[in-house]
Amino acid sequence: MKRSLIIGAAGFVGGYLIKHLSSLGDEVFATKLPAETMEADCTVRDLDILDEGAAAELISEVRPDRIFHLAAQSSVALSWNKPALTARINVVGAINVLEAARNSECDPVILLIGSSEEYGEVNTPDGIIGEDRPACPNNIYAATKSAQNTIGGIYQKAYGMKIICVRAFNHFGPGQLPQFVISDFCKQTAEIEAGLHEPIISVGNLSAKRDFTDVRDIVRAYGALAEKGIPGETYNVGSGHAIEIRSILDIILSLSKAEISIEVDKTRLRPVDVPVVQADIRKINNDTGWKPEIDIMDTIGDTLNYWRNVIETGK
Repeated sequence: MKRSLIIGAAGFVGGYLIKHLSSLGDEVFATKLPAETMEADCTVRDLDILDEGAAAELISEVRPDRIFHLAAQSSVALSWNKPALTARINVVGAINVLEAARNSECDPVILLIGSSEEYGEVNTPDGIIGEDRPACPNNIYAATKSAQNTIGGIYQKAYGMKIICVRAFNHFGPGQLPQFVISDFCKQTAEIEAGLHEPIISVGNLSAKRDFTDVRDIVRAYGALAEKGIPGETYNVGSGHAIEIRSILDIILSLSKAEISIEVDKTRLRPVDVPVVQADIRKINNDTGWKPEIDIMDTIGDTLNYWRNVIETGK
């Protein structure tokens, strides 16, 4: 039985990863911030990754075979407003985890979860991005994740650690916070259906095209990389297909029980936005055999039903 440690498990992806790793037979340990609450069928520990000593103590105690580093400030919008906080969590926090693992008596596989935002603006006609494309971040969040990737590569080469870096493209599903676009649209739609506000959805840039993947496929990819990924490598994780935000909204509106109009909210527009982002996922497929399995229509429907249930039950 392998022992897996998920750092930052109280967030959206953490719960899905706990379930996936448990289904594989792993003994799972998960961390959360002391102020956070979470219910999970695994051993849960409190950890603030900015506390270097606490990170070292936990890893020495758990002695994991695999570490999945999910803890991050992951909102691009918030990173513009709180750049120093974003840098502390995403860069210093990651270093604390790497140092704790390096100085421990175990030698775990470590997945550092980054973002497609690291690539920055894409100038190719089709917007397809391979892992060989240089990082060129154009927002604060992306810059911190690019720094994490670089630092992970340095630690892997300098100390021979089994570090694998991930550049995850957009992912969504039931339970995601409404600060992310599809969850936001689904929440607004469910509120309108329930008569909680007028039948108008506030939107930002609808012309951008993004690569969206079901979170349940994403965690399968993380498990596959921990098992078969090559240390020192960076892997794209996405669907391999870009879809316009407007098309996503059209699908949601087609599933709605209400007549809804659209209104652009300038506060939802990013200072810098990238027209098309699409993952080239041949590398992860070649090295692990992973590919996405869940259709985006199903994920949208599941997400919309999740918000309908939250509004109906109040939880």
